[in-house]
Amino acid sequence: MAQIKKTKIELKNQRDALRRYQRYLPMLQLKKQQLQMEVQHVEHALAQNREKANALRKQSASWIALFAEAAGRSEPLAGPAQLKLSEDNIAGVAVPHLDAFAVADPGFDLFETPAWFDEAFELIARLAELRTEQAVLEEQIRRLSEELRITSQRVNLFEKIMIPRCKETIRIIKVYLGDLLTADIARGKAAKKATQGAAGT
Repeated sequence: MAQIKKTKIELKNQRDALRRYQRYLPMLQLKKQQLQMEVQHVEHALAQNREKANALRKQSASWIALFAEAAGRSEPLAGPAQLKLSEDNIAGVAVPHLDAFAVADPGFDLFETPAWFDEAFELIARLAELRTEQAVLEEQIRRLSEELRITSQRVNLFEKIMIPRCKETIRIIKVYLGDLLTADIARGKAAKKATQGAAGT
């Protein structure tokens, strides 16, 4: 700990700092709770996303071998994906949000393609959407977790270092100033006694 200035001005500065820390700490704790809840919420959404993707793969497993028929085709089963992203503000953190997703229909001739092509296109489009959602949710978790880490460090700094240090500094200054006051009173009494004793002789 640095050398403490044991003055009334420093005592006031330390009390002001303690009030600031104690006022700011609850806001940090609230932000930490909000971030923890939001991370849990997004992790739950990510788990649901993965369950949906797995269920979709299992559901299509019985006819997925039909894709072998399309192996010789030059045209893709689905066109390029188009997506629209925006940013949300969650507890002061900018996180990506998927607003819209669509896979372009390659425009098959219905008379030249097998009947299962429509279902295959829908499967590919849905899986692509789920993968994109998953990537967005993972980025949300990454950003929120990073902010949670920083906020937790600040809460610990205030709770375990700044506030206890301020309280200890205030205690030391008060003891020192109290000792000075006691010494001044004792000197005053001694001087008064000496003055009275000199006046009596």
